[in-house]
Amino acid sequence: MKTKTLFLIAFLFFCGFPPAEAKRAATLDIGKGSATVSFLKGSAEILELGKGPWTSLKLNDALEEGDHVRTKEGAQMELVLTDNSRLRFAGDSEFKVVRMEAGGPSAPRDVNVHVTLGKAWANVAKTIGTKGNFAIACDQAVAGVRGTVYRMNIDADRSALVRVYDGTVHVTGGGKAVETPKPIGPPTRISGPTPIPGPHKVSMEEWTVIIKAMQQVRVGADGVPEKPRDFTEKEDRDEWVEWNKARDREI
Repeated sequence: MKTKTLFLIAFLFFCGFPPAEAKRAATLDIGKGSATVSFLKGSAEILELGKGPWTSLKLNDALEEGDHVRTKEGAQMELVLTDNSRLRFAGDSEFKVVRMEAGGPSAPRDVNVHVTLGKAWANVAKTIGTKGNFAIACDQAVAGVRGTVYRMNIDADRSALVRVYDGTVHVTGGGKAVETPKPIGPPTRISGPTPIPGPHKVSMEEWTVIIKAMQQVRVGADGVPEKPRDFTEKEDRDEWVEWNKARDREI
């Protein structure tokens, strides 16, 4: 494990893990920027550059491109980016480091987290004059923002829940290509050979919903979103949420 030194800020969207081949790992995009473990309760493991044996991940370790990370049951982990944005994962989470650009005067921010199972929380720094993208994604949708606080849960059935606490989040989906099977009907008499169109690819309908503070949207495993609605603090209250709110108050 390579540990970054003083210029890094010391400080990142899921029961036991199924075998790696049973599901695609989540992906966190990281480029020239950095993401450093600022808090770790319980245990997490890293597969450096996606090769070799899994080893223990430790506080102040810096993640590099190609690293695979998974948290164990009951764990809590936080990463801090160079712009002071925070990404946190609950236990039973898994992701792969691909690219992260915190942004600055000459480069836009570009951060993406692709989650396949579990819970992720983002507190995105409100940087003045910085353009770019900061998104948590799953197979069915992408939730993108500039500066805000929100979270995404991915359930075992691959459905997703996005809840916003501050700011505005654009949740988009669709565009996946699927094979349309050739219909089968009862035998009929035909006059002779004729061309029959084969299977073709069609795309799911693309969609975008905008949700604001104290609103949520659920996206089914089929990629179809429910109508956004308000949620209450009472229905949202649990240990994971309370821990994240406490960490956010410390920022």
